[in-house]
Amino acid sequence: SPHMKTLVTGGGGFVGRYVVERLLSRGDAVRVIGRRPYPELSALGVETRQVDLGDAAAVSEACEGVDVVHHTAACVELFHPAVTLIRTNVDGTRHLLDACRRRGVARLVFTSSASVVFGHTDQQGVDESVPYPARYTNIYARTKAQAEQLVLAANGQGGLRTLSLRPHLVFGPRDTHLVPNLLSVSRAGRLVQVGDGRNKVDVTYVENLADAHLLAADRLADRPDVAGRAYFVSQNDPVDAWQFLGDLMERLGEPRPTRQISYRRASALGACLEVLWPLLRRPGLPPMTRFLAAQMAKSHYFDGSAARRLLGYEPRVSTAEGVDRLAQAWSRGGPAGGPQAEGGQP
Repeated sequence: SPHMKTLVTGGGGFVGRYVVERLLSRGDAVRVIGRRPYPELSALGVETRQVDLGDAAAVSEACEGVDVVHHTAACVELFHPAVTLIRTNVDGTRHLLDACRRRGVARLVFTSSASVVFGHTDQQGVDESVPYPARYTNIYARTKAQAEQLVLAANGQGGLRTLSLRPHLVFGPRDTHLVPNLLSVSRAGRLVQVGDGRNKVDVTYVENLADAHLLAADRLADRPDVAGRAYFVSQNDPVDAWQFLGDLMERLGEPRPTRQISYRRASALGACLEVLWPLLRRPGLPPMTRFLAAQMAKSHYFDGSAARRLLGYEPRVSTAEGVDRLAQAWSRGGPAGGPQAEGGQP
């Protein structure tokens, strides 16, 4: 319902910014916390606070007087050490949940990732009953899974209702993560097809994910049975991964990837590089990892019927239309003017 006081963590980030715009357009009062000031949000009438999620006292203060929290902030792994990911994604989520319980916040919607259940094997149309893998080779996926488990366990504590959304490969205008990374890899001549190119994957257009966030928060208010669960949120229309990627590159004025490597070779290379990279004291992630090889070669798409049935989610913007919007925004000057990466979801 309108005129709620809503807190959006990471509201200056890719996903968070769309959530903020949706909330404003329907008249909600919005407070945003993020790693830096956001004058462009302040200009829209948003109350902005610079808060580090690792700072429990500041997080608690930010939850004062709040009815609903959209927790979109996350540290994506690219250039960050593991300790930073744990501080933001796991400790930050714990601090936020503690603050919600203390301050009497009624509802929290968490942006998780479908990667939390990815165990390096094909996932074809699986639903939310699929378990978390026994182990993770990817620190981002592991910390998001830990955060999701905290969020779902907090449901029903101190009057708080929670749920988790699991988008996959979120794309759209102002993306500061997926497309910029693809382009830099492509321009370095390193975009190589892994596997036979027949794998299918889910993608999520960012404005559809923002819709899902608002639907989820509203459903939590009037349907307690939707709480305490995770939901896959995608286009409900898996794409051929390498066809989609090639088409996208072409739309952005880049060559389609032409070289190919087998999954076994890519995975072996990834395993070697994961060992060598820290020894060589190289920053960030190696160009290939076991997780990345599996993500690029395996199918990972999901059954979205729970989100449709319980949240009323339907992707309003088709994948083709989403790609059009992305390509048009890109041709007008890349991600310039967009927010900094603060909520990217692989």
